[in-house]
Amino acid sequence: MSTALAALCGLLIGGGVLLIVAGFRFAPAEEARPRASRLTAAWQTPAGKRRVAQLGLAVAGGFAAATWTGLPMLIVIVPAAVFGLPVLLSTPVNRDAELLEALDRWVRNLAALLPTGRSITDAIRVSARKAPDPLGPELRLLVARLDDRWTIEQALTAMADVLNSADADAVLAALMLAAERGGTGATATLNALADTIQDRLRALREIETERAKPRIVVRQVTIFTVAALGLALVFGGSFFAPFASLPGQALLTGLVVAYLGSLLFLRRMALPRPRQRILRRAA
Repeated sequence: MSTALAALCGLLIGGGVLLIVAGFRFAPAEEARPRASRLTAAWQTPAGKRRVAQLGLAVAGGFAAATWTGLPMLIVIVPAAVFGLPVLLSTPVNRDAELLEALDRWVRNLAALLPTGRSITDAIRVSARKAPDPLGPELRLLVARLDDRWTIEQALTAMADVLNSADADAVLAALMLAAERGGTGATATLNALADTIQDRLRALREIETERAKPRIVVRQVTIFTVAALGLALVFGGSFFAPFASLPGQALLTGLVVAYLGSLLFLRRMALPRPRQRILRRAA
């Protein structure tokens, strides 16, 4: 009875850990879609099929480890480690750097088009034809809105809401002012703005380099620890004998959850904090 109770508690705790990890990894979609269609489409992709295979192997490995050691908690701990550790130890995607690089290319393209006598609106239409990949959909939508007789201020404000970035707000606000003044001084303003973006990009890369150092150390320590525990499971089963009791399994679960929680905390600390935006759509 105690073994079954421990296994049930382990399933509940492990499921909670997996849900926490998944919640931090996947951002909510902008538009609500039927949950069934999203899940079906996700599992039908090659990546989804690989995840199903990984889940099956992880669960099988958990049952094998539990049978070998007599620790039911491993049924949950092994799949949680297989899916949680790669997520927590991976390098977070730096969206700010990617967006800044795209903004830099777009701003310099606009600055090169304005001296040819084009207006701000015309320059935006021309620049959308060779837009950087991260800005391509937004710029095409911006041009479509301008063609639908949106004002330049309304269209740029809507684009700012989609990008949701303080750096993008600075660029789009400069374009609004330039359009309002008829393009006077817009080229110099955009060139200065591009130089500022380059300085911020350089700073972000230096910060990311410093953040990568402790991440590499934690990754190495985790790999060595998991490898040592795996070898102990195979060749030194008596090492885990004290964890066979109900209090021991509760302690083992607590240690695993605490370690995964510390990795999650470190990952959250490494993520850049959102900066205050300057463009807000009027309520």
